[in-house]
Amino acid sequence: MKTKKIYKYVLMAALIAPLTLTSCSDDFLDVTPPDKATLQEYYSNKEHIMEAVVSTYNPMRQYDWNNVQYAPLQLCSDIMADDVWVGGGTSSDNLFLQKMSNYASTQNPGDALTGIWDQSYKGIRNANDVLTYIEWAKAALTQADYNTFMAEAKVLRAFYYMQVWKFYGNIPFYFENLKSPYIGEQKSADEVYEAVISDLESAIGLNALPMKWDDKNLGRMSQAAAYMIYAEMVMYQNDESRYTKALGYMREIINDRQNYDLNPDYANIFLESGEWTKESIFEIGYMDDGAVRAWGGGVINAGGTVYPRFISPRDYKESDGVDNGWGFEPVRLETLDLFDEGDVRKDATIFDSRGKNCDTKSWQYTGLWLKKYLAYKDNNKDQKADGDLNFNNNLRIYRFAETLLNAAELIVRTGGNMADAEEYLNKVHHRAGLTDNKAATIDNIIDERHKEFVGEGKRYWDLIRTGKAATTLVPDAYGYRTNTWTEKKKYLPIPLSELDASHGTLTQNDY
Repeated sequence: MKTKKIYKYVLMAALIAPLTLTSCSDDFLDVTPPDKATLQEYYSNKEHIMEAVVSTYNPMRQYDWNNVQYAPLQLCSDIMADDVWVGGGTSSDNLFLQKMSNYASTQNPGDALTGIWDQSYKGIRNANDVLTYIEWAKAALTQADYNTFMAEAKVLRAFYYMQVWKFYGNIPFYFENLKSPYIGEQKSADEVYEAVISDLESAIGLNALPMKWDDKNLGRMSQAAAYMIYAEMVMYQNDESRYTKALGYMREIINDRQNYDLNPDYANIFLESGEWTKESIFEIGYMDDGAVRAWGGGVINAGGTVYPRFISPRDYKESDGVDNGWGFEPVRLETLDLFDEGDVRKDATIFDSRGKNCDTKSWQYTGLWLKKYLAYKDNNKDQKADGDLNFNNNLRIYRFAETLLNAAELIVRTGGNMADAEEYLNKVHHRAGLTDNKAATIDNIIDERHKEFVGEGKRYWDLIRTGKAATTLVPDAYGYRTNTWTEKKKYLPIPLSELDASHGTLTQNDY
């Protein structure tokens, strides 16, 4: 029971508050919004502004399942990389995922990734709302509170835009919510990047967010989280003009030893006891304590996640505390060979069910599973609705290890102090139980990232930004992936429903 995770109870209370006032519905096009005067009266004090801020976190918690599509944030990129398969019951189970993995997505219903699009734009809309509401409530807010809410909303907006930018590239873009006919101007990926990164710089420049929130507010965007979003966007864009600034932000986190450091035990990172340690910079929080997320409408309820059920072995019957699942995201056999002898990350990353009582062999079965988010029976025992949807595994988005590796890479790319780069790289390498020292080269750093972040949604984007995708993401020997990744596959097709709703103003990606 997560008694120490007070922020989860704060989130639960706020998320079931009057969401009708924040237009938090499944489809904002179908909403008849409250009268503006009513809204303005409601959002006139700090307490109600805080409700709007917290509701902006809700969409990211629904990437895993939004009553329409399973689209766990890290899974959606990892299945397009080279560490895991899609899996599931059959070759057509969650067909859109199978097609994504083979670079064969289409715009059609059932083939297109909609979950990332839908949830991200809900988050963007909610963040835009907050920025409107704080102007209404400005007289009732201290300058410090006003700046904090502004910075937090802008960082959240950047986080959501980053997702649709990476997956779709050329997207509808707006910093003020749309009015009828609800059609946003489509911007190129480069235009979206420049607008979002500049706005994120303004949020960071307010210096209004703490480097790490206290225990009562864990789960909120911090200054360190903003720095990590900034570095991720800059490095993915290969924006050399901002490398030095991004490196400076990484050094600020590294030098903040009071708040951030490596967890000495890699395996502990992904346990309940490893949540919000010094290793953690940002996590998407889930809970099972009294959780009420349920099928057929539970999407608006605070609670747990379905992800562990989704990726665990089918019909697992051992008495070792591991629960059964649906057989998605089996780890490739080749991923076992990724790790050097003595690397503790291997056993902490991969759960091997081969030779155990596991009756059903799912599609693309290997007997290897992602241990970082495995379903354990203790992790949903306190939920009150549906056990499938209410596991308490927090999703680790940014860890201190990534800060160190970002800094090492940025030092190399800017011609900085190589001793520092090697120190940062080898801190991560040595934590894995390895005693040799690695030279700070781009290839070595990317290789270390590969081993450190298996199953954390980093690999696919690293292959693209380093120019390795076209030579790495090729047909396999099993006949599962028959297509080769090309630059045209960088951006997924925009869902047909969005094209139709745009009345011809959106141009489909050339996929």
